[in-house]
Amino acid sequence: MAVIAPPDSATSLDSLRDEARRLRCLIVDMTTAAGSGHPSSSFSCVELVTALFFGGILRHDPKNPHWSERDRFIMSKGHAVPALYAALAERGYFPEAELQTLRRMDSRLEGHPNVRRVPAVEASTGSLGQGLSIGLGMALAGRLDRLDYRVWVMLGDGELDEGQVWEAAMTAAKYRVENLVAIVDANGYQQTGATRDIMPSEPKAQKWQAFGWQTAEIDGHDFNQVLPALRKARENQGGPMAIIARTHKGHGVSFVEADYHYHGKALTPDEARRAREELGCS
Repeated sequence: MAVIAPPDSATSLDSLRDEARRLRCLIVDMTTAAGSGHPSSSFSCVELVTALFFGGILRHDPKNPHWSERDRFIMSKGHAVPALYAALAERGYFPEAELQTLRRMDSRLEGHPNVRRVPAVEASTGSLGQGLSIGLGMALAGRLDRLDYRVWVMLGDGELDEGQVWEAAMTAAKYRVENLVAIVDANGYQQTGATRDIMPSEPKAQKWQAFGWQTAEIDGHDFNQVLPALRKARENQGGPMAIIARTHKGHGVSFVEADYHYHGKALTPDEARRAREELGCS
């Protein structure tokens, strides 16, 4: 069994930064080719996804995507699935060339994850607020089946508007579900504006702590903070853990960072060329 979870020392920070840039380039290419998608929401979580899949955090095997003891990763903010698709292609779950079929008719790479079509997609998400409940169920199932896996759920901060998130948070704390990790991609914006204006959810870390979760608050673009937080969550015991990752919507491309309207708007070919230049895509 070839388990993809290399020792932490095996992956340098420079290689992770290179991989994050590579994932952003793939996100630009696939969403521009599709003419639709959510590039800015995908960009904000790239370092987090990179650390999970390339930093020795997730236990997984591309040759056996249904391995019973694999860790589960759920992209609850399903519109950011290009970041996940890029990582899965880089990890060998499907050919990289297939990324160019994103959102096309008959492509299995749909605009939101479909558990029935893509290897290593653990849940169909996109109707926001449901991912943590799904992850909680998986974590409890692992406990019942005596399987030593961990469930990682990526949430958006706009998604925290959904009451179901907090129902799942309360339940996970009650049952001390220590193999469940929530990662909040706190990029400060949702589809129609700043989260602070639409539905303020600060102070986020204190809220999760009040709901009975162990918490950590980090810069979600700094691998020096991301990796230690994920390693701590990987070894966490005594109850669920929430990581509040402070990020920037559109991170890595200046004009996308500056305009939240790229939330649901693909780059034009000219904009994509500018983005690729900024990112240093080959």
